[in-house]
Amino acid sequence: MKKIGLLSDTHSYLDEAVFTHFENCDEVWHAGDFGSIDVVERLKDFKPFRGVYGNIDGKDIRTECPEHLRFNCEGVDVWMTHIGGYPGRYAAGVKAEIIKNPPKLFICGHSHILKVQYDPKLALLHLNPGAAGKQGWHKVRTLMRFDLDLGEIKNLEIIELFNR
Repeated sequence: MKKIGLLSDTHSYLDEAVFTHFENCDEVWHAGDFGSIDVVERLKDFKPFRGVYGNIDGKDIRTECPEHLRFNCEGVDVWMTHIGGYPGRYAAGVKAEIIKNPPKLFICGHSHILKVQYDPKLALLHLNPGAAGKQGWHKVRTLMRFDLDLGEIKNLEIIELFNR
């Protein structure tokens, strides 16, 4: 079993509370729009790390993180990308592949809208952790924690940070 801390859209602001909320996590995942290579480095220094670059991220971050990351963790097929859409409205850049070869867990950022949605047609769970940074139109900054265990996604928690 692995406990995962998930965040996105930090836009150069990494709240110290992230380290407290993810203290017991085995890995930290970031779904893009870091905003600063410092955010990448601090997360990498904290825990085993996986991340994808977002549309605002520069060459330094794009060198460290891919656009798409597909991997298996604890028996769960995971696909993480920054701009991916959601069930019923997948982004053009991922739609054909997601229909052809759906993962069990599809993670995106970009919208700053926290979303947990199951796609019964593709038998996948879509997660968007919302935005952990201060930049954007969202009113509440959010994170997620969950467990991956023997092919199952369990114990999903939504964490609200202080308002923007």
